[in-house]
Formats: sequence, structure tokens, C-alpha cells
Amino acid sequence: MKPTLIASFTVAGRHLSDYSLQVPLDWKHTEGEHITVFYREVVAAHRQHEELPLMIYLQGGPGGAGPRPIGDSGWLSVALERFRVILMDQRGTGASTPVTTQVIEGFDSGEAGAAYLENFRADSIIRDAEAIRIHGYGSKPWVTLGQSYGGFLTLSYLSFFPEALAGCLITGGLPSLTPCAASVYARTIPRVRAKNEKFYNLYPADRHRVENLVRTLNEDEYFLPDGDRFTVRRLQSLGIDFGMGPGFERLHWLLELSGDGTNISNALLQEVQNRTSFASNPLFAVLQEDIYGDGANGAARFAAEAELELHPEFSTKAQPLLFTGEMMFRCTFDETKLLRPFLPAVKELAVRRTHRKIYDREQLAANQVPVAAAVYHDDMYVDAGLSLDTASKVGNLHAWVTNEHEHDGINDPSVLRRLLKNLEALGGPLQR
Repeated sequence: MKPTLIASFTVAGRHLSDYSLQVPLDWKHTEGEHITVFYREVVAAHRQHEELPLMIYLQGGPGGAGPRPIGDSGWLSVALERFRVILMDQRGTGASTPVTTQVIEGFDSGEAGAAYLENFRADSIIRDAEAIRIHGYGSKPWVTLGQSYGGFLTLSYLSFFPEALAGCLITGGLPSLTPCAASVYARTIPRVRAKNEKFYNLYPADRHRVENLVRTLNEDEYFLPDGDRFTVRRLQSLGIDFGMGPGFERLHWLLELSGDGTNISNALLQEVQNRTSFASNPLFAVLQEDIYGDGANGAARFAAEAELELHPEFSTKAQPLLFTGEMMFRCTFDETKLLRPFLPAVKELAVRRTHRKIYDREQLAANQVPVAAAVYHDDMYVDAGLSLDTASKVGNLHAWVTNEHEHDGINDPSVLRRLLKNLEALGGPLQR
């Protein structure tokens, strides 16, 4: 098993090398079907021949492709000051063998589709990372930087391959060590409601605009360019962006395309499709609740949908209309063309009570790898209370709690600088 160099080039002061690596679809059956995992190495061009410490970036998700570098700002520029950085496309995404509607349509039952999708969870992703480290970098230990779902991956990595890690950094992604989708969404709903209140306070004219838009959508049928109907529930789902720094502004400018809410323009329809079709990352929707499955902790059973039904203020008939957050419902799959073929498999995943293990709590309690984590106090997606409970149960972890950033705080270079400083205070990356 040896990585294949696809391309190597220098641009904007950075040297980039693209690789592919063949890995087993199921790491428990290494002689079976194989898939491709893509990764990109980035290093400051003037340091490309130096022996530098390694950092692998664990992208958010689920279903996250590694970032494509643009410009010279953000966390990557900070990381390149001292690291050789590896950007991996998680299996099933980006340039790694993708999971698409065409792939899932090839299975003759929901059970078969679910069995395939089970291979795209955290346990498999960290084993892919290990294959890259061992076969691409001679087993040299590295530092991880996990954003959002990347924090879930980090704790899984620490659980099963701590010897691979010199240090870990986590931004907005310390999950509960006793995961339960139902309890996660019970905590999520109040934060989403608060984000709605803030949005309408910032843009009071949007209350009237949204009210008109709902009326317009109920009085006539409008279709997105791919043929999906533009429904009120689809409109509500645009609130998924509320947890990001510019999320309020992005939704406001989109709503502005509707005029006073009665103009369903082609521009509006195209923009709604771009934001809600999941064309580039179906696994984000498909595995949204499955990421909480750990051992025998029970079935998710469309937990977000069940919790939302307890809150009539989120009804499609309520005024003002409240936008939902990072939640997937059965209707999400029914109403979305590119997700519809996944529904039988998603239903099967939703009732599974037993899952592959993703955390080893005893190992995490005894952890000696230094871990520096940023916990965003007002994070809409990851509950700060659950994050701090986890921080108290993982050895050698320092949690920095701040309300200065939203979930995408990693885009501010000062966040990574602060975490690296905190890592140094813990003794710095281990010398293995």
C-alpha cells in the first residue's frame, strides 16, 4: 500500500503535492473491496525540503472534503509557519471515492445500503488517516487539528491510536462521550430559537418578507432548477447557516432576492438549490444523526424530527416562521432529489441500536497526549455544556471557553495561534 503522487506544483508561496491511496472499504476485511482516499500536502514553498513537524487537518462534517487553499489568510497560513500540513478528503467525499446517488441506487435494499454506509463513520476515517501517516510519512507522529466533526474524529483517534499523535487541537468540536442524538437535539432547539430571535431583531423587515414568502409558496408551486419543489420546510432549512459568523447576513441577502417576499426569481431558486441540495456532500445529511451511534447506545430514530415536534413554534404555519438548524428530517430526504435514493438506507441506520465503537472512555481518561480545545460558548451546533463535561473526562486536555467566535471561529487566525500557545503550556507536542 503506497501513495500515488498525482500532481505537485507551487503557487502563491506554497508547494502542494496531491496523493491518492488505496484503502479497504471495510477495515475489518482488508482483502475485500478497496476505495481511494485523496489527500493534499501543503508546505511553505521556501521550506519544502526541510524536515518539518506534521499536522493533519480533520475537516468538519460528516461528509467533509478537505479545504482547497485560497489566498494566504486564515488558519492554514498560521499552521504553515511551523508545520507541513496534510488536507485529507474524508472517504466518500471530494476527490476520494465519492458516495453518490448513483452508488446508493446500486443496492437492492435499505439494509444493503446501510451496511455500505456504515463504512464511512469515524472509526474508518481515522484508520484512513493512519494509513496515510504510516505509508506516506514513515509512521512519524503528527499533530491533529480537528474542526467541528473533526473533534469527534480526534477523540476517536485518541481512543484507538494515541501513539500516532504528538498533540491535538480542536475547534468547536468536543462531543459528548455518552452520545445520544435525542439529548443533543433537546439542547440544540433552544439555541436555534435564540438565533432566530437575534436574526429577526437584526433584520426586522425580514419578518414581513418571510411571511409573504411563506404565503407565496403555499398559494402556488415553485420548483428549483433541479426539479425539487421549493417548500416552506425547505425554506426553514436555510437556518442551518445561523451558527456561522456571517450566517445571518448570508440569509438576509438571499431573502432580499425575493423582494417583499412575493418575487420567486430564478436567482432565488438557484441560490436555494445551491444551499440545500447536498449535491457535493450527501453524506453530511445521510450520516448527520448516525455520528452519535457508539457501541450499544441505541437508535437515533430521527431524533431531530421527534424533538422538533415537541416545539410548535417551529411549525411551518407559525408566525414568524422559525428557521431550523443543523437538522435532517424524513422530509429532507423525501423532498430532495439527490437525497431521495438514500432514504431506505437512512431509515435502516435510524433504527440500528448497535454500532461500531468510536470512543474508548478508559483510554481517553488516561490520555497523555496534550489536547488544546476551543469551546465556543454560544455554538449553535455543539453544546458547550456537553463539551465541558467531556473536557473534564479526557486526560491532559485544556479547554479554552470563549464567546467571541461562532462555530467557524477557526477562520480567524488568532484562534489557532491561541490553541498552539495553549498546547505549548501543556508541554507542547510530544517528542516520540
